[in-house]
Amino acid sequence: MIITFNKPLLIFGQDRKLKTLFSMAAFALIQCIACAPLSLAHDFSGYVAAEGRFFLHDPLYPGQKKNNASLAIQPEYYHEWENGSSFIFVPFARIDSADSERTHFDIRELNYLWLNDLWELRVGIGKVFWGVTEFVHLVDIINQTDLVEDIDGEDKLGQPMINLSIPRNWGVFDFFVLPYFRERTFPGREGRLRLNPVVDTDNAVYESADEEQHVDFALRYSHSIGNWDFGIYNFNGTGREPTLLSGLDENSQAILIPFYEQINQTGLDLQIVLGEWLWKLEALYRTGQGEAFFAAVGGFEYTFIGIAETHMDLGVLNEWAYDERGDKAATPFENDVMFGLRLTVNDAASSELLAWFSQDLKSSSHTIGLEASRRFGDNWRLSIEARALIDPPEDDLLYNIRDDDFMRLEMAYYF
Repeated sequence: MIITFNKPLLIFGQDRKLKTLFSMAAFALIQCIACAPLSLAHDFSGYVAAEGRFFLHDPLYPGQKKNNASLAIQPEYYHEWENGSSFIFVPFARIDSADSERTHFDIRELNYLWLNDLWELRVGIGKVFWGVTEFVHLVDIINQTDLVEDIDGEDKLGQPMINLSIPRNWGVFDFFVLPYFRERTFPGREGRLRLNPVVDTDNAVYESADEEQHVDFALRYSHSIGNWDFGIYNFNGTGREPTLLSGLDENSQAILIPFYEQINQTGLDLQIVLGEWLWKLEALYRTGQGEAFFAAVGGFEYTFIGIAETHMDLGVLNEWAYDERGDKAATPFENDVMFGLRLTVNDAASSELLAWFSQDLKSSSHTIGLEASRRFGDNWRLSIEARALIDPPEDDLLYNIRDDDFMRLEMAYYF
């Protein structure tokens, strides 16, 4: 089989928005690093990965390729100073054989962390994750979703930020100033796992006249009390989840146009450990994106330790996701229940497996999935992912990808 790549890889110097992003972060970092103490240690690591995605059915839409292969690289440079302050740089790049939108470059992290006895200050491009649930990451809002990487919402674009963290024995306050907005990535016309019509990311529109230059703010308080861990936050700024508007491109073809509203969102994440039980909850209340609405996801994970008198652990997961918007929700999980089994082998190869099943409680639509990984030697890791969508109704978002059942194989070399 011969694989050809149709689009050259863009670097940040060739893309206006990424160039602006890099310049802003670099200026702030130079100011901070210039005042840093003598260096102590540095480390260079990362991975290179080859991936193949193989689809069970022929594509639904004209121009799509049936399968695709890609190469990805994510190096990481870390430098630490004598007082614990640190600098990190994590670029990411992928070249894809089928989807030109999936061929992309991003700066996942490029920031300086300044440690003080009373506070911590992070300046540059960073990644912040909030949340506790397994299947739906509801309250995570600081970083934008990199949807061309995977549809599970776990891959994120780097976010320019100034983050002041104040840790105390009664909790941690985090203040965020987010001076630049990152638009969500979407698969292109030739890619699989896309909506129909295709989302035109080149013509995004904004509620704010400042567009991507709008300055967003967030405040979060988190604390651990005994077996309880919780966080509560408020975010005010450009919503990460766009409303998709119908439109036409220059060739009068139907497209979807991302519209980014100004929102105010309050979120809560809560986790309780009770023996082998782990109870989880995420909830939010959002205004500014149509009518105000409430959404939540919660459930449990119970772990059987040392099953069948072995070193293996088996976790049983159950979660329920609810979105008050119902059929108007911009997510397929408006009233769904998810079940899963997580097998942790606890061997030298770090072998893991997660099998799951989700059911829409308003229709017959359901999804099954499998994720597994195993290390080979000291540097290689094989990952397998499979996903199948069964019987989605026409008014479901997943109806767009009803024939996109797939298996993904990735072999990564870590250095």
